[in-house]
Amino acid sequence: MSVDLISVAKILNFHGIKGEAKLGFTKGSENRIVNLKKIFVKKDGNYKELNVVSVRFHKHFAIVKFKEFSTVNDVELYKGCDLYLPKSEVEESLDNDEYLISDLIGMDVFDEDGACLGSVSAVGENLANDIIEVTDSNSKKHLVPFVKAIVPVVDLKNKRIVVNNIEGLIN
Repeated sequence: MSVDLISVAKILNFHGIKGEAKLGFTKGSENRIVNLKKIFVKKDGNYKELNVVSVRFHKHFAIVKFKEFSTVNDVELYKGCDLYLPKSEVEESLDNDEYLISDLIGMDVFDEDGACLGSVSAVGENLANDIIEVTDSNSKKHLVPFVKAIVPVVDLKNKRIVVNNIEGLIN
C-alpha cells in the first residue's frame, strides 16, 4: 500500500454468532472508533479493506459488524490481526496536545536550559496519565509523566520535546 497506515485497533475475537468482531483499542479513542466507515486489516503482510456496518461498545471493547464478515468463522480468520487507518485521517481527529506515539518515539528531549537529556524510547500509560520513557546517553531509562506541567513543549516539526527537569526526574 502506498498510503501511510497506523494501527488503531485489534480484532480480539468474535462476538455472538452473526460475524461481529470484538475489538481492542486505545483508551480515549472511542470517538474515532464509533465514526468508522472503512478500515484496513493486515493479515499475512497484506491489507484488506473492511466496511463498517455498525459499532457499539460493551465493557471496554468495541463490537463491530463488518460487511465482509457474516459468520464466526469469518471473524476467526482475522483474530489477532491489527486494524489500520490512514495516518492523515487519524491526525485530523487528534485534539490539541494529543500526539501519535509513532511521532513521539525518537524525539530528542531537552531541559528548559537547552541541555539534551536523551530521546523518547517508548510511550506508555498508567492510571493517572501517559508516560514517556526517555533514554539518556548512558542508556539509562527515565519515566516522565506526559503532562503539560512537566512537558510544556512538544515540537513535532523540529522533533524535540522540552521538559521541566524537576529534581529527581532525570539525573
